[in-house]
Amino acid sequence: MARSSTADIAHDTRRDERHRRAFSVMPAIERLGDRTGPARRYVSVAAAVAAVGGLLFGYDTGIIASALIFITQSFALSTAGQEWIAAALNIGAIFGAVLSGPISDRWGRRPAIMVAAAIFVVASVGCGLAPGVGVLIFARLWLGVAIGATTQIVPVYVAELAPAERRGGLVSLFQLVFSLGLLLSFFVGYLLSGTAECWRPMFMLGVIPALLLALGMVFLPESPRWLLHHQQERRAVSILYRLRGHHRHVRRELNDVLAAGDADAPQAGWADLRRRWVRPALVAALGIAALSQLSGPNVIVYYAPIILSQTGLAHSAALLTSVSVGVTSTVTTAMGIALIDRVGRRRMMLVMLPFAALSLFVLGAVFLDPAPLGGVRMVLMVVSLLGYIFFNFGSLSVAVWLVAAEVFPLAIRSKAMGLASATVWLADTIVSLVTLSLVQALGTTGTFWLFGAINVLSFLFVWKYVPETVGTTLEEIEGSLRAGTFRPAGR
Repeated sequence: MARSSTADIAHDTRRDERHRRAFSVMPAIERLGDRTGPARRYVSVAAAVAAVGGLLFGYDTGIIASALIFITQSFALSTAGQEWIAAALNIGAIFGAVLSGPISDRWGRRPAIMVAAAIFVVASVGCGLAPGVGVLIFARLWLGVAIGATTQIVPVYVAELAPAERRGGLVSLFQLVFSLGLLLSFFVGYLLSGTAECWRPMFMLGVIPALLLALGMVFLPESPRWLLHHQQERRAVSILYRLRGHHRHVRRELNDVLAAGDADAPQAGWADLRRRWVRPALVAALGIAALSQLSGPNVIVYYAPIILSQTGLAHSAALLTSVSVGVTSTVTTAMGIALIDRVGRRRMMLVMLPFAALSLFVLGAVFLDPAPLGGVRMVLMVVSLLGYIFFNFGSLSVAVWLVAAEVFPLAIRSKAMGLASATVWLADTIVSLVTLSLVQALGTTGTFWLFGAINVLSFLFVWKYVPETVGTTLEEIEGSLRAGTFRPAGR
């Protein structure tokens, strides 16, 4: 009992000292006046710069589709060699997502993003200058590490900077810029294609956005929540004022973060993810992470031209359909960002996922007739294909990074986000490896119907396990987890 009392007294003393240091800065903050407008712009700029990581994610993921044709010519690759070059990025991303969490927790979100940008630069140069297949695979593996780290750190960083009412749109900007990076890779691949060595500048161009990300982060702040968690209260309060612009907002958020932090261990480990009260957040985030890939978006983005050409559609028409898919995904993601803080994460998914499933069921039915596509069937194919992109990308793909970035407690947020990011990459790898085999085993119709059924399962999962978090602060979400009230309304 004496030990327990001593520990309690020590804990209370540390808590009181933290509060004293934090609030000692407030008189100076209160004299600075209202700078809400500049603060809003500052948050937007910070989110936009950090989202360049999403551009790298999209570009380096998509450029291999164009580059692999010419790499095969340069190195006379076997099918296994092609698969290893393509898969190396995904494998690296799984490790990058998991390992970057402890680094981000120890050294800060901002330095971790800068390290990832540096790895992007070195790995992109390594890919472009690779003298052989082994070096290329090794460089692609490190490129994957950087991508996995970026998908873990950037959403957490932006979520911790953003005010509750704007968090959804600002975090989802990462997914929008990913779509733009994917489109950019398609255009770069088309413009640079030609000679056998044209794949080298395709990879080297990835250095430009990586340098922009590294330089941009030099001028951005550390996450105030990370600073508060690491006893740098005065610096945290100063940054929080730059992000909020008014002492009332700073005081309210400071109270919330410190109150939530009082219950945390100073350094939470992986074992803390197994706590019973954390489990609902873990189920929601990891489920959305897996279903965002298992529901089939990358099947359409990467394999639609191959699948459609195998059904008799001309190669040019199949490629044009692929470009339409890229444009639709970008427009839809932008729409989702505009709506997600008004409509809500859960509501958007529940409204749109049934239509995503219906689109895939219709798409599968179009190919029941083995005759070449034409007339009404061609129109129906294009409408249902783009309809699926609209409804799936506008729901799961917009929400995947956001939900994972906001539902976890501060002490384990970075590690948990790394686990969610790794889940995305693992599911993506599985889908990439089995899709063409599924087409051979089930046929085009059966494959699209299977992914349609997974979209139905996604709807049921969201309905049962994912509560609404729109307009709720990160600390209020953590409070609901601790109180056992983190569940969908009505459950």
